Amino acid sequence: MKLDLRTALQSTVLVGDGAMGTLLYQQGFPVGISYEELNILHPEVIANVHKQYYDAGARVIETNTFSANREKLSKFGLENEVAAINKAGVELARQAVGSDAYVIGSIGSIWSARRINIRIETLEEAFKEQITALLEAGPDGLLLETFYHMSEMELALRLIREVSDIPVICQFATEGTMNTLDGVPLQDAFDRLAAMGADVIGFNCHIGPYGIMRTIEKITPPIGIPFSVFPNAGMPDYADGVVTFGATPGYFAECAPQFAALGAKIIGGCCGTTPEHIAAIAQALSGVDAADTAAAARPKAPSTESAAVAEKPAVHEQQGEVSIADVIKPPAKPTLLDIVKQRHTVIVELDPPRDLDISKFMRGAQALKDAGADAVTMADNSLAVTRMSNMALGQMVQAECGARPLIHIAGRDRNLIGTQSHLMGLDALGIDHVLAVTGDPSRFGDLPGSSSVYDLSSFDMIRLIKQLNEGIAFSGKPLKRKANFRIGAALNPNVKLLDKAIQRMERKISLGADYIMTQPIYDPALIERLYESTKHLDIPIFVGIMPLASGRNAEYLHNEVPGIVLSDDIRKRMTGLEGAEGRKVGVEIAKELLDVTMHYFKGIYLITPFLYYEMSTELTKYVWEKASACTAQQNELQ
Repeated sequence: MKLDLRTALQSTVLVGDGAMGTLLYQQGFPVGISYEELNILHPEVIANVHKQYYDAGARVIETNTFSANREKLSKFGLENEVAAINKAGVELARQAVGSDAYVIGSIGSIWSARRINIRIETLEEAFKEQITALLEAGPDGLLLETFYHMSEMELALRLIREVSDIPVICQFATEGTMNTLDGVPLQDAFDRLAAMGADVIGFNCHIGPYGIMRTIEKITPPIGIPFSVFPNAGMPDYADGVVTFGATPGYFAECAPQFAALGAKIIGGCCGTTPEHIAAIAQALSGVDAADTAAAARPKAPSTESAAVAEKPAVHEQQGEVSIADVIKPPAKPTLLDIVKQRHTVIVELDPPRDLDISKFMRGAQALKDAGADAVTMADNSLAVTRMSNMALGQMVQAECGARPLIHIAGRDRNLIGTQSHLMGLDALGIDHVLAVTGDPSRFGDLPGSSSVYDLSSFDMIRLIKQLNEGIAFSGKPLKRKANFRIGAALNPNVKLLDKAIQRMERKISLGADYIMTQPIYDPALIERLYESTKHLDIPIFVGIMPLASGRNAEYLHNEVPGIVLSDDIRKRMTGLEGAEGRKVGVEIAKELLDVTMHYFKGIYLITPFLYYEMSTELTKYVWEKASACTAQQNELQ
């Protein structure tokens, strides 16, 4: 006989199911329809998804009712079908799986990340209607998932507890670095929800296992309240109109026991996960029970990767150190294209802050300039995560630090009007080096309710920026004078078919790209292959090198971030390393990669992890030391 859910969680780590929406998308159901309406239109499709997850080992099955509330369904003219869709969702799940599975009624956030403008009374009525419909269908529990706001979660939980004692799981979406919800510290949020009657509290969606693990390490679960975790399959990759996720089932199998050791009693998957991911979790957790993990469920200290490090004084040239001027002095105000023809050239990426404090960023920019970086490059809300304007910071770096800014421009955030306006502003500020990128979809960033514009792909942007250089607006009208942009384009060489990636890059060059910046490379053999594949080109390539900060950072990059692949050797070297020791080995590995890169390429693109600019300054100085040694050897041979 099946135990009730509360009892089961005292002695068992339960396997949850995986994604519904992304699996339906992969089966050909397009984004933009109501997936919940499929409970009525195509019940056999939904039942089959539930069965696949059950057969894979899932014993917590979520109903296909995430957005089945009046507010969300009204977009499709389905506001009068709330009861029918929710009841069908429970019945389909119940019929598709065995009697040993727990069917959980899914209730998604209505506010979403943007906290849409909706009256509290309307919000309350929408939740009440969906809760009533689900309860009438008789699920084993209810799940409040992908909530971003503490006040909305408390409202929904209160409404459930006013009418039922059914088990309730409360799950927030997390960015991996969050410390508060609506200003409420995470620990306090968990304690408040436990006091209100939540049975399980956890996180789902938005990020992969690494970020969720970092978040739950910060929290001591209230007595008797286990965690639940449903991570995404890493960061999404968007290419040629198709969204894919990179985290493998094997990676989820590695993470599942770690989650259990931290106190998670329900472990499943969210966006991008498949029955294969769930089967891997089930296999990894076989034989693991709650009693075995209870003693280990003590949160570790928060990862230092998300904390501010003690600030060191800016690195200046001291006696015995090699100055960039000792290698080759470039002419006054050369472009990067001019410099890289003569010598090795270093550009360093420094992430704009996600808050309003720019002090550490500016210290980092100054330190990089002092170390000899030829440009400081700033992404444009990379991975669709909101950061401070890189145009504003670019001007400050240029004016206050004397460093050359290189600004990324993503097609995701601006339409044609906004993009031309942005470029005209850059021209007025004298910022003339840019990198054109398409940009990651907004739905996977920190504001998933926002829109992705995509008036321009990276190809379109390159062509139109080149048009500005001819003094012609996007509309075709004259601009009275010509812009003078040097246009960069991105290349991801971490792919199975490098020749296809090179062909894509050559198309960008044909449209007007002046230089190329690659994704981080961690394989010396790939650097050599890249050289052999591109040596026929006459434009510079800046090879991406990003030092690893810790063992967990290495696993996160390899498994969850699109376009980054680490070799088995590097992952083994970083295993278990954290803090200063992890950063030290990460820099050592980066230096080894620089040794190979500098042999084949003059362009170096250093990417700073977690604003640890000291790592990038050390690597920048290493480039000049190595370049100086090479120059000395050449002089001896002459």
